[in-house]
Formats: sequence, structure tokens, C-alpha cells
Amino acid sequence: MQLLRLTVFLLCSFQLVAQDESDFYALEKIAIPEEIKLEVGGMDFLPNGDLAVCTRRGEVFMISDPGGAAKYSLFARGLHEPLGLTVHDGATYIAQRGEITRLTDRNGDGTADVYETVNELPLTGNYHEYHYGPLFRPDGSMMTTRNVGWEGRGVSKSEFRGWMMQYDPASNKLIPYAAGMRSPAGFGTNLEGDIFVAENQGDWIGSGRITHLEKGDFAGHPASLRWSGREGSSVDLKEEDLNDDFRTMYNAREELDQVKLPAVWFPHGILGISTASIIADRTEGAFGPFAGQLLVSDQGQSKIMRVALEKVDGEYQGAVFPFREGFSSGLIRLNFASDNTLYAGQTARGWAATGGEQYALERLKWTGKTPFEMYAVRATADGFDVEFTKPIPAGNVRPSAFAIQNFTYLYHHNYGSPVVDIEDNAISSAELSEDGKTVRLKVEGLRPGYIYELKVSGLRSADNDNLLHDFGYYTLNAIPGGGSEESLAAAGEVAEDPTASKRPTSMPADWNGAFDEEITLESALGMRFKQQYLTATPGAKIKFTFRNPDDMEHNFVLTSGKMGDKVGLAAADLGLKGAASDYIPDMPEVLVHTELVAPETEDTIYFTAPTEAGTYEYICTVPGHYKVMRGILVIKGPAS
Repeated sequence: MQLLRLTVFLLCSFQLVAQDESDFYALEKIAIPEEIKLEVGGMDFLPNGDLAVCTRRGEVFMISDPGGAAKYSLFARGLHEPLGLTVHDGATYIAQRGEITRLTDRNGDGTADVYETVNELPLTGNYHEYHYGPLFRPDGSMMTTRNVGWEGRGVSKSEFRGWMMQYDPASNKLIPYAAGMRSPAGFGTNLEGDIFVAENQGDWIGSGRITHLEKGDFAGHPASLRWSGREGSSVDLKEEDLNDDFRTMYNAREELDQVKLPAVWFPHGILGISTASIIADRTEGAFGPFAGQLLVSDQGQSKIMRVALEKVDGEYQGAVFPFREGFSSGLIRLNFASDNTLYAGQTARGWAATGGEQYALERLKWTGKTPFEMYAVRATADGFDVEFTKPIPAGNVRPSAFAIQNFTYLYHHNYGSPVVDIEDNAISSAELSEDGKTVRLKVEGLRPGYIYELKVSGLRSADNDNLLHDFGYYTLNAIPGGGSEESLAAAGEVAEDPTASKRPTSMPADWNGAFDEEITLESALGMRFKQQYLTATPGAKIKFTFRNPDDMEHNFVLTSGKMGDKVGLAAADLGLKGAASDYIPDMPEVLVHTELVAPETEDTIYFTAPTEAGTYEYICTVPGHYKVMRGILVIKGPAS
């Protein structure tokens, strides 16, 4: 929260005033009747202003006056876990697991009386085979996306799993549009109408990201390539074309033209853990100063990020910034109402979220105040132009006010990736534009194919405002003009982890091959530990195994008492260093820990239990997890 709750001094009174996201974007809850479990899967507005919402429980509700009295009426039921809803030409289209369904109310009684299958898709019964959409295109066709299945890795055992599909109603044909997706939970268009898809960390997916997709693109996950030779597909790659030897997606793209690089990477744990909805701000300034930019929701961290794009060498790349956090549940869908407020549909059952509630419907309103923010970052041949929302006094700009480092992610079959190959970038000059709103930074050692963290400190606007958010991440797929030869440095290796001594993976020699107690802990769906109460005797020699049957990464960190919150907050503050070191803070309150354990794997460590009787909290320190994923180890008996 220290990045969100910055402080400004009012010169006239010398009093300290807290500046908060809510000063600029106010969050309001929409009332939900107690008997309705509004686990939002999709939503869209009708021309009359009513809000149509489908739930993961298979219902569709129509909400009249959603910003006021919010009256709910049941429109349809009996659907199979719908995760998308679009209103088009007087009908409501639903993405069920096994089909796109068109719902119509022919007699006008407020209830759907026709459920019509538009097109079907095969299923294997795998829980992970989610289905999203539809998105209608100007030509009348519709786009949908399909998750791969999950069997300890992403699998595509039913046709075109991991693809974006295009349905043409005129010819009644389903066209394979693009491949390489793992969990494309949301997609949308920018002002130009280009399609961007959100992706979640997993195998072959180092971190969350958004990618611009065109017909024939391959977005990175090879399981989908099982179907690349089918009729209508313009993707030519095969599964065997991809392997861990490429090391990065950038390297893979150098050899395989159909590999589409992410337009913007979202550093895992810092700016989200489960990217979802994508929506462009089409309000022309009625929602604040970021008109035309993209807003991307995150289900796991209950927040929204903001994306500013540009094109370099004909391809999109750009920067992501924090925008608004504090939503009540997992933020999966976004829609603008006609009054230019942003509605947020939320769900968390089985997909735990930091907001804490199982479901929610909220809306975000611009207060009319403009925050002092980085508006956009643009690449230059020798650095970056950083544009702000407000002018900056000339005497306030200096290179030392900026800090830049770059890094990348591994492209491999393992689940996710640590941050690798971190390098600092020296800033040789900082020049302010005539209008005072853009700072041109000359940066040494630019490398294409890397993500650049930009942090700003000490800058104030001409109105004496501090920055509301002082960091962002720019994905540099290409340097304008190609950059200099010196900028094309080879990738390095991950630095040694200073916390490694607290992960003893070998039995100590003085145990003589024997241990006193064995403990096995497991994760559970919903971002929790299955066992939240463990016991041990003082000073016991413990063989400890943490198993992770969940579909996301977790770790186990034992603290030195009731220190879960302190350690969890410290892990969240690590930034890139955390992502490079399994989110383990180097602090005495951490007694022992496992590695970051990938789904369907385990890690075993050996340690001596504390000798003092008492309660010792354990947590998962992946950012956002510690609030709900925690338990206690009780040391029973007298101290030894």
C-alpha cells in the first residue's frame, strides 16, 4: 500500500495529506439480494441500460437501474458454467462450456423462451476446459477462446483447445483463427479494433501478459499445435518445433516467424496473478485522463491495471501501470455503462482472490480530479520518453529521479518462470519537453526482448503533487531504428538466492539418517493450505514435504511466531527481487521455507523444530496469497 498511499505537503498549511486512489476513482458496491449468488462469469449492457449478467452457476439475471435501486430478474437458467455474455442485435449470447448459445425473449415477458445453439465444441470433462466470449466483429463474425485442459501440464485433448476461434454465421463455418493460448480468460479490442487477449501464468507462460492476435498467430503454448494441420488453420507450427532450448520467447520468435510476442508483460505478483478482462476506455475523457488506453482486470489480486500501447516496426508494445485496487472479490469482467462508469463483475469460488468475498458487483466512478501519474512510456532509439498527466517544473527533473532495470522470463515447459537476467540501466540524461509533461531519458544498455522496470522518486508536478503510482513496466520487443550494437547483449544467469540456506533439501549428516517426525502439507483449491493446524514437539528433527496439487504456484514459509503478516508484506515489497527468489524475504522472521512449488509437484526440506513451545504461523508468500493461505504450527511441550 505504500505505493498507493503517497503523501503530499500542502505548502500553504504545511500539513501532511494522504493521497489515495479513491480520491480520483471512487468504488461503489451494487447491492445483490441475499438469495442470489452472483458469481459473475460474463456481463454486458442492453440498449435500455439494463445490465445482463451470467453466473458460473448457470443463471442469467437482468438488472434494471444497476446504479440505483438495482432490481434483479431471472432471465435464464440451466447453463453450463458460462464465462462470457454479449448482447448483440436484440439477443443475448452466452459462452457455455460446450457451446455458444443465443437466448431470446420472443413474447417480451422478461424471460428467455428460446435457447438456440449457435455452434458447439467438444469436451473431455477436464475441469480446466473453460470457454470465453463471444466478441462480435464488424463483419458480423464472432470470436471465442478456449482453455487447454490441465493434467499437471496444459493439454489439448479436445479439438482446438488453446485456440481463438472465429465463427462466421453467414457460412456457418468455424474458423481456427490463432493458437498458443493456455488460459485466455479475457479479450477485447483497442480503439483501432485490434484484438488483444489476456493470458495467465502457467507452463510455457512465464507471467501474465496481453498479446495482440491476428489470424495465423501462435501465442506461445505448444499444446494447441496438435490441431495446426486441420482444415482452415493458417498456423503451420508443430508441437515438436518448440522446446526449452530457446530459453526466451524472443529467441523463439527469431527462429519461428509465427511466434507472436506479448505486447505487454505483467510482472507476476506485482501487477496481477490472473489477468482477465480487457477493455478500452472509449469515454473520450469522461472517465478521466486515460482515454484510449486499455484497462485490464486481475482476478487473483482484485484490481485493475492500465496499459499504454504504441507501435514499433509495425507491432504493438508498451507499458503497464497500476490503476485501481481494493475490489471486493476476483475481478473477472469489466463493462462501461452509458454514464461512463465502469462496472466490475467479480467471482472467487475456487479461484481465491485478495478481495476476500466470494462474489461482488461494483462500479468505478471518476471523481473529476486528475492524478499525477506516468501517462505513457514510449521507446526511442536510445532510451524512453516518459509522459506525465501534469507538467513538471524544469528544476525538478534529473537523471537520479529515475531508476531503470531490465529482465526477462524463461520460455519453458515448467510452470511460470522466475525473473531472470536482471540488469540495471544507467541513465545518462533526463531532458524535459517544452510543455513540461514529457521527460526524455537517455538510457545505456538497451536490450530488445526484455521488460523494463521504471521507477520514479522525488518528482512533483507543478501543482506540487507526488505521483500516485511511482512505477511501471515497459515491454521492449523492438528498439526504434534497431538501437546500437552495444544494446544487443546476451542473456545472463539468475543471481544466487541469499535465502537459500533456509531451504535445507538434504538431511543433515548429524541426524545419522533418521528423523523424529514427518509432516506432509498440501495446498487446496481456492488458494489455501489443506492442513491449517500442524503440531510438533520442541526441537524435533522434521522431514517436511509440501505438495501442490493446485493449478498455480505456492510455497511454504515458516515464521518465527505470529509473523505471517509481517513476512507476507515484506515479500510483497520485494518487487522483481521477489520474483527472482521465490518471494522469500531475507529476514530473521523467516525460519525455513520451500521453493516455489509448481502445480502437481512437491518439495521436501529438513529442519529442526523451534525449541520454544508456542504458535508459529506459516504462509504462502506469493504476493496476495498470504492473506488467505496460512496456518499455524503449534510446538507442544516444555522447551528443551
